[in-house]
This record gives sequence, C-alpha cells and structure tokens, in this order.
Amino acid sequence: MQRLKQLLRSSWHLVRTLATDDAYDKYLTHHAQAHGDCSPLSRRAFYLQQQQSKWTGVSRCC
Repeated sequence: MQRLKQLLRSSWHLVRTLATDDAYDKYLTHHAQAHGDCSPLSRRAFYLQQQQSKWTGVSRCC
C-alpha cells in the first residue's frame, strides 16, 4: 500500500511538472534563495507576467 501511495505521489508530481502547474512553487523557492531581500510576486502577478512574456514578440522562425 505504501508503494502505491509513493507511485501516485510521483505520478502527480510528474503531471504537475509537465503541465507547468508547479511553476509558481518553483518561482517562490528560487525567489527565497536568490532574492530574499524583496517580496515575491503574487500568484496572479506571476501568472500575468508569464503570459505577457509568452505572447509578446515574434515566436516563429519565418
């Protein structure tokens, strides 16, 4: 039973990583380590910044 729980946790972690659902959590970890002197973005502001950088500018080769 313990092995099944571990497998499910690992699978869920993989799904979150592939879907970039864990991006904000990773951002908070990085921010705490590298930029501890200022407050991090809110979840909403982080999401808006990610969308802005994703959809701004030309994203094709031709």
